[in-house]
Amino acid sequence: MKPFFLIVGAGPAGIGMGILLKQLGIENFGILERDRIGSSFRQWPKEMRFITPSFTGQGFGALDLNAISPTTSPAYTLRKERLSGEDYALYLDLLAEYYDLPVREGVNVAEVMKRGDRFLLKTNEGDYEADAVIWATGEFQFPNARPFPGSEHALHNRYVDSWSKFEKGRYVVIGGYESGIDAAVNLVAYGNEVTVISAKELNEEKEADPSLSLAPYTWERLRAAEQTKRLTIIEKTKVEKIEKEENGYTLFLSNGDQMMTQTKPILATGFRSGAEQIRTLFEWGENGKPKLTVHDESTITPNLFLIGPSVAHDQAIFCFIYKFRQRFAVVAKQLVDRFGLPHEEDVFTHYADNQMYLTDLSCCEVKCEC
Repeated sequence: MKPFFLIVGAGPAGIGMGILLKQLGIENFGILERDRIGSSFRQWPKEMRFITPSFTGQGFGALDLNAISPTTSPAYTLRKERLSGEDYALYLDLLAEYYDLPVREGVNVAEVMKRGDRFLLKTNEGDYEADAVIWATGEFQFPNARPFPGSEHALHNRYVDSWSKFEKGRYVVIGGYESGIDAAVNLVAYGNEVTVISAKELNEEKEADPSLSLAPYTWERLRAAEQTKRLTIIEKTKVEKIEKEENGYTLFLSNGDQMMTQTKPILATGFRSGAEQIRTLFEWGENGKPKLTVHDESTITPNLFLIGPSVAHDQAIFCFIYKFRQRFAVVAKQLVDRFGLPHEEDVFTHYADNQMYLTDLSCCEVKCEC
């Protein structure tokens, strides 16, 4: 009897892995998605754009940074460089249709259990069984919305439909990384005055890895917002508590100061791992990420694999598409070897030739001379 695999999540990780399995000649698998293909991207604020540009470089050894298979490019398909969430969801939809992927939308996985050598997944549509599970749920659906006391009085940027819907006024954004600066520059662009409270110093020693510092696109927009004189940034300061007052909110800061704001504070405090849905099936590190083997497999649950932005190995952080797509083939190789599946061997070579098969994690340190 052929083994059956289940991918949970139909974002870039789930769709990308499904394409690879198809190209390997593996048909006995399914993709479960609790909403729609690319659901997280459809829920981005209207103004949000990818900080990684898309450009068609195939044929010259430069794969589009946002592509999830070697022979596709969102830039080529959509004729856009800076993609919105809706743009990228369309790209994923087109790929799922083109490769005829077995996606079942509207299936919410409520529980995953290991029964002997197999998995049992309980869903709103009934039970599914699988020999291996590939968890690809991403992070945007899981905001870090309660990072400190009183944070329930703030609005996490995950729940913003469009910054244009905010009444013109003064706003406080809590968090100075990508989502915090994105919120601030968009609010400033609509004529608001904004104060950003950042735990770190934005201009501290440069990190070449964009997972650890603001992207060039973000710096570019930040400089434009600063020129309006409507943006203030308080650095090396944390919000420790928020209290709701009769006419606004009081923010208690780590430097001992208090700040009053009449408008609801905006949380830009990041996201939690989507793997927390099945927390007991993983060991967890101090970085809030699941511990994984060198094959991106749970260290305590055999045949449970993780793909997507929550994958991390020591100093290697795979939170961008151009990073985590390099680990699809690592998981796929384990599946074909472990279950003795016939497959198209040249597919792995093709992925390796296109920087989509990364096995040497020692190469992930990023350095720039200038």
